[in-house]
Amino acid sequence: MMLNTLVFFHSIVRWAVLGTLLYSIYRSYTGYAQKLTFTKSDNSLRHWTATTAHIQLMLGIVLYTQSPNARFSLQATGDNGQLTQPFFFGVLHLLLMVSAIVIITIGSAMAKRKAIDSDKFKTMLVWFVVALLVILIAIPWPFSPLAQRPYLRSF
Repeated sequence: MMLNTLVFFHSIVRWAVLGTLLYSIYRSYTGYAQKLTFTKSDNSLRHWTATTAHIQLMLGIVLYTQSPNARFSLQATGDNGQLTQPFFFGVLHLLLMVSAIVIITIGSAMAKRKAIDSDKFKTMLVWFVVALLVILIAIPWPFSPLAQRPYLRSF
């Protein structure tokens, strides 16, 4: 029951991470392209994007400790030489997602410390786009050749 609950919340928060990240990228691009002022709302969005990613990381770490896929992650390949789902979740997904959250954290911290508004927007834009690309690769989409999961998991 606990595993199903963790999977459900990890699945829900994924959409919150993607939503805040996409909106942050949109605001960063707009702010940088139109030379807008970096407002309190932009700063809050930067902060909540990183916070949402960190919440997802914590859920993921707890899920990782409970998941049977992680226990068998050292079985790197199946009989036909292809990567197995336990390897995907136990190694690839973990490394890529932690990397993406580190990228978001660094980008958020660097943007926060910039003095010029356009530099804040540009820093967020670059770092958050890179993180988004890593996340999109690491998500087990229903169409992924490595591991498939539905768009939304239920209990």
